[in-house]
Amino acid sequence: MSDHTPTIVQVLPALESGGVERGTLEIGRAIVQTGWRSVVVSGGGRLVGQLEAEGSEHVNWDLGRKSVVTLRHIRPFRQFLQELRPDVLHVRSRMPAWMAWMAWRGLPRHKRPRFMTTVHGPYSVNAYSKIMTRGERVIAVSNMIRRYILDNYQGVDPSCIRVIHRGIAPEDHPRGHQPDSEWRTAFRQDLPSLTEDTKLITIPARITRWKGQLAGVEVLAQLVQQGHDVALLLVGEIKDGKDSFRQELEDRAATLGVQDRVIFLGHRKDIREILAVSDVSLSLTEKPEAFGRVIVESLSLGTPVVAYDHGGAAEQLEIMLPSGRVPGGDLQRATQTVASFLSTPPTIGTEHPFTLDQMQRSTLAVYEELLSQT
Repeated sequence: MSDHTPTIVQVLPALESGGVERGTLEIGRAIVQTGWRSVVVSGGGRLVGQLEAEGSEHVNWDLGRKSVVTLRHIRPFRQFLQELRPDVLHVRSRMPAWMAWMAWRGLPRHKRPRFMTTVHGPYSVNAYSKIMTRGERVIAVSNMIRRYILDNYQGVDPSCIRVIHRGIAPEDHPRGHQPDSEWRTAFRQDLPSLTEDTKLITIPARITRWKGQLAGVEVLAQLVQQGHDVALLLVGEIKDGKDSFRQELEDRAATLGVQDRVIFLGHRKDIREILAVSDVSLSLTEKPEAFGRVIVESLSLGTPVVAYDHGGAAEQLEIMLPSGRVPGGDLQRATQTVASFLSTPPTIGTEHPFTLDQMQRSTLAVYEELLSQT
């Protein structure tokens, strides 16, 4: 083992954007920094350049298309594994996992790399999703996902699951960070209906029904009715076909008399700056999310978060700001908590396990665990 340089292959559908893709790059970077060989197989995308610049190799292979045509890749991918001889095959999405697993199963046992998966979310419970539980090690991105796996899939050995939370680099979200005056001036031009004294509540999420923007509008209206000078910033893209939901949000805001206080900012690259100038961040998702890094980003900056007490949000708040948790669907409690934070900003914990370094070290430890058994 001492003379052997381990090769780790990560497989996912594409490298365009998103949490799975971001995590793949972060782990690839850690693999390279350890002195190992990092190979990523995907259908390509805008992040390939960054991946390669950070030392990983990219193999352009579309294993994520949900079509019977994709089955033709099984035999060539098996040949690829035979030639590359990786030590660990780490799959991060269902369709590529099936392709990789079927190729892997066709190898002689003594030539198989160790097979592992990461479950990034609560997939629909069916045979198609079960592939993500077949790893010799299964990474769950939160305790919620660990429970989801054990509650919904029989035969999974709990000892094979490793909970590794997603993480941020605290130095990229320093406590008390404030944008420069140039940014502030430009940002205020995007908010012409608001005054300098208007408090800002932000929901950083794509505009879709289950993400909780309607609940945010209701909370806003209650706060305004109580006399608060406050506005709601909706920061996130609107996917094709979701324009009707934006119209629904606008109509509801108009009915409640707060249409001038609901600001759609669209997709933004300056989310850190927006969170830094926000007074409260909201996460009122209708269903639990596995783990949203934007919550720990907000808290790291010092911006309090009010969130329904479920999923990964609850796990983060339990450690960093327990008073930010409210019962799911309880808009009155959510409003009360936001009002409390606006009047008296709470103390937010600074010590937490949700760091990029911890995520990388824990993932490398799983690789080492598997390598030690070969």
